[in-house]
Amino acid sequence: MKKASVAIIGGGLSGLYAAYLLEKKGIDYVLLEARPTLGGRIVTAKFSRDNKNIDSFDLGPSWFWPDYQQQLAHLIAELQLETVTQFEDGDMMVERTPDMPAIRTQGYKSEPPSMRLKGGMAALIEALYLRLDASRILTGQIVYQLNHVGQYIEIASKDISEQVMTWQAQHILLALPPRLVQESITFQPALPSNLAVQWQQTATWMAPHAKYVAVYDTPFWQKQGLSGAARSVQGPMVEIHDASVTDGSGALFGFIGVPAEIRQNISEAQLKIHCRAQLVRLFGVEAENPKREYLKDWAQEPFTATATDASGNGQHASAPISKATSGVWENCLTGIGSEWSTQFPGYLAGAIDAASIGTLNLPESVLT
Repeated sequence: MKKASVAIIGGGLSGLYAAYLLEKKGIDYVLLEARPTLGGRIVTAKFSRDNKNIDSFDLGPSWFWPDYQQQLAHLIAELQLETVTQFEDGDMMVERTPDMPAIRTQGYKSEPPSMRLKGGMAALIEALYLRLDASRILTGQIVYQLNHVGQYIEIASKDISEQVMTWQAQHILLALPPRLVQESITFQPALPSNLAVQWQQTATWMAPHAKYVAVYDTPFWQKQGLSGAARSVQGPMVEIHDASVTDGSGALFGFIGVPAEIRQNISEAQLKIHCRAQLVRLFGVEAENPKREYLKDWAQEPFTATATDASGNGQHASAPISKATSGVWENCLTGIGSEWSTQFPGYLAGAIDAASIGTLNLPESVLT
């Protein structure tokens, strides 16, 4: 059995940032991630536009707001990542009813402005990983049981071939959505009932959502004085934005409004056909044949969504209790996934906030 002072379960933004903070403090840790890749809900599609340039498109979260998400903004500056302002110049298109053509109307700009990262949000994951001890980061490890054994927590994980690995740690940082923790990990003994109920009832941000991206040679809508933004009651996309790469490919992305339970009965190919048809209605025939298109249905991701999430309303939830205040699990288990942030639950900034608080409040026995 392998040992570490702290075990981080989950290799998304909160887990990697927690590892980054622990390394700065010289605290021994291991990070266990179920997926074969790191990033969690941060997924960026990339393709080589030519021999020199790679274009990147976010299939998960795309934006942050440095004016009021200052801790995340500070980290991005510390990692020397380049930011890009979301393009919002020009008019927007609106489909107000299913039986009427789209209308062109005055657009608006977000205040404060929405910001993206050059290279997509994956650039943040990659920059953090480069600053970590890679030997402490284990992917393809699905944690399924936590046993409280005396002074330690015993962690059981398995890989894709069902081979079991066990670890022993003094403290566990849960860098997963609370509902996913409750439904996928067995605790021995059981968690306090109030904690278990709150975690189960906390909706996972993005879990019911799906996102479509269409990539073109150029952002042709910009030449028409359009921002690329659109709203629709007809769908399948209810909200559309420009996702173009500066001095690179043009792109549009949209949030699909078809409920997750219904999407389960629609093939990816069919959904893409409907999305392309909608872009033609909104932006003209030039939108008919994207050179690349991507569809990410987060409700189909077993390491993000549970069956309960399929019927969710897609709204940000209030932060639940992050740790037990009594019993055997007190002072040895802390939730640091984004949903545990009281300031920004579900947001990228929430992952930074929750991980920062979780590592700051580790018990003295772990720090010494």
